[in-house]
Amino acid sequence: MPPRRAGLTGQPSDADLRLLRIYRKVVECGGFSAAEVELNISRAAISMAMNDLETRLGLRLCQRGRSGFALTSEGAEVYEATLQLLAAVEGFRTRVNGLHAWLKGELNIGITDNLVTMPEMHITNALSALKERGPDVRINIRMIPPSDIELGVLDGRLHTGVIPALKTLPGLQYLSLYEECSRLYCASGHPLFDAEGVAEDQLADCDAVVPAYAQTPAIKALHEPLRAAASATDREGIAFLILSGRYIGYLPTHYAERWVRDGRMRALNPGKWHYLTHYNAITRKGAPPNLVLESYLEELEHLIKA
Repeated sequence: MPPRRAGLTGQPSDADLRLLRIYRKVVECGGFSAAEVELNISRAAISMAMNDLETRLGLRLCQRGRSGFALTSEGAEVYEATLQLLAAVEGFRTRVNGLHAWLKGELNIGITDNLVTMPEMHITNALSALKERGPDVRINIRMIPPSDIELGVLDGRLHTGVIPALKTLPGLQYLSLYEECSRLYCASGHPLFDAEGVAEDQLADCDAVVPAYAQTPAIKALHEPLRAAASATDREGIAFLILSGRYIGYLPTHYAERWVRDGRMRALNPGKWHYLTHYNAITRKGAPPNLVLESYLEELEHLIKA
């Protein structure tokens, strides 16, 4: 059995943090070439940094070469640990800066897909107000599934998130944001698009796209009469299939509005086939004081109450 290489020894230094920041950007960009522009350093310098980091950790983090860039299993775990470490370092910096009443640091926020077209622009306007109060604040948004947002807030990688109200977790605090209305749609070219009236038995003859993500029991019940012939992991995927003219499916009204306005999509019996989804902003209970997060939440609450 070959001898096991030594792992990380001593405390992480500033040089280690620099290497980890480079590694994070390489992973997020999907390779060395794409990271060159983001990092503003040469590909050779990135390669040298990755070699130094692998030597420092005693692990092979990624495969690179003609076959492309891919993380090893150890590299994926190091990436997750890197996010937690850098979030903790930034949290320390933000907390110390808060002692000086100087709004500086990062806000790491996770958001569920396709909320940017919501008429109630609470998130956008709160971020704008935060940037006004702290011009040096760096805002990092991750568009990820609700379960990943919950996990990220709980383990400290994210300061806050926006998710649909499907369940409550004891380690999280919830701030009610708004409700989103969804309706059943078809697109031009579909047999029901020009129909005068649509009965429920007609829906059973139509292929439907259903969500492959968590929903409340009430929303699931509305999908049960449909003939599930396709699925999608997000609302954009559902829109793709509806616009093919071959499927019916539910979409948020604010997201579908552009296609309805252009005459490419229509709601089917909107008075009957619709549902509401409630959205919350979440933060972690007992999280260390963070002036950037507190300022953002102040602005968000002000907009909600306005």
